[in-house]
Amino acid sequence: MGWGDMEPRNGSAAGQSDTCFGVFNASDGRKNAQNSIASPWFSTAFGLIGLCSNLFALCVLLSSSRKLSSQARSSFLVFLCGLVVTDFMGLLVTASVIIPYHFIKFPWAKVDPGCHLCNFLGFSMVFFGQCPLLLGATMAGERFFGINHPFSRSTSISKRRAWSIVGLVWGFSCLLGLLPVLGLGRYTLQYPGSWCFLTLLPDTGNVIFCLLFALLGIFSVLLSFIFNTVSVVTLCRVYHDRESVQRRRDSEVEMMVQLVGIMIIATICWMPLLVRTWALVFRQQLPASGQIQMLPTETQKMLLIYIRMVTWNQILDPWVYILFRRAVLQRIYPNLRPRPSILSLYPVLNPSLRRKL
Repeated sequence: MGWGDMEPRNGSAAGQSDTCFGVFNASDGRKNAQNSIASPWFSTAFGLIGLCSNLFALCVLLSSSRKLSSQARSSFLVFLCGLVVTDFMGLLVTASVIIPYHFIKFPWAKVDPGCHLCNFLGFSMVFFGQCPLLLGATMAGERFFGINHPFSRSTSISKRRAWSIVGLVWGFSCLLGLLPVLGLGRYTLQYPGSWCFLTLLPDTGNVIFCLLFALLGIFSVLLSFIFNTVSVVTLCRVYHDRESVQRRRDSEVEMMVQLVGIMIIATICWMPLLVRTWALVFRQQLPASGQIQMLPTETQKMLLIYIRMVTWNQILDPWVYILFRRAVLQRIYPNLRPRPSILSLYPVLNPSLRRKL
């Protein structure tokens, strides 16, 4: 799909080209779009499913964290808790704007002429979108060092430090989401007029912001893939070692299964949008003087499909932890019994050193 043809700038277009209403013509076929692909019951049902799933996962996480003595597992649960909280808040904030719009169908330009609501929704989409990807990469990195350098003090992360890292991820994502508010790029209303997101139009600010968003997301997914692949290979080598066949690291394997599941879901849900954003940015052409450019309808519809795929990431993430726990897997496969931890896989250590570890 390419870009739309150049259109002459008229009075209304000129007034909207520099606001959040310059990309999508909300009055063009609005009623048909609403009836065909923007059912309020569809959005409401999936929003409720996602919120309930994340609440349930959060309760399970909090219950599990109280029973743990393993520091590695505790820090991993902190990251998981940060991910679940992020997904829950992302669904809650975006649904609180999008679902009422589908039921009321208010004229956005009249209700929000200053684009404050649109900027807030666009910021929320970027912030709650990038956070899970960055947290996934952070969790993959923490497990990579925890598995490959298990006796290094620098790889031992306390709960407080883990929460500090989660806070840094939130802060970085917040700064990224605020860039359009600070003048780099802008958020605009997207088809069918119910949500705001990046502006995929050819000017320097929008191009830089779109590239930052796409590159950061792609880099996070690739980094997660590299870290997780190396960690899984290391676990497999230790798992099948002749001297430790009966000493499987159940806890480490459980964490890696959950982490790989999170990575697969993020890749499937996010890569189409990230790659499409990258492709559209590089295929665009600067408009001639006195003219504006708008995305064709087909491209706008595809972006809507991609953003719905992203929403599935927030719905499926909590189920990775809910379903892929030893307590659940042992009911399905009773032969899974607790075995010694990572320390038992290595030669006998000095007792004082073992106490420190």
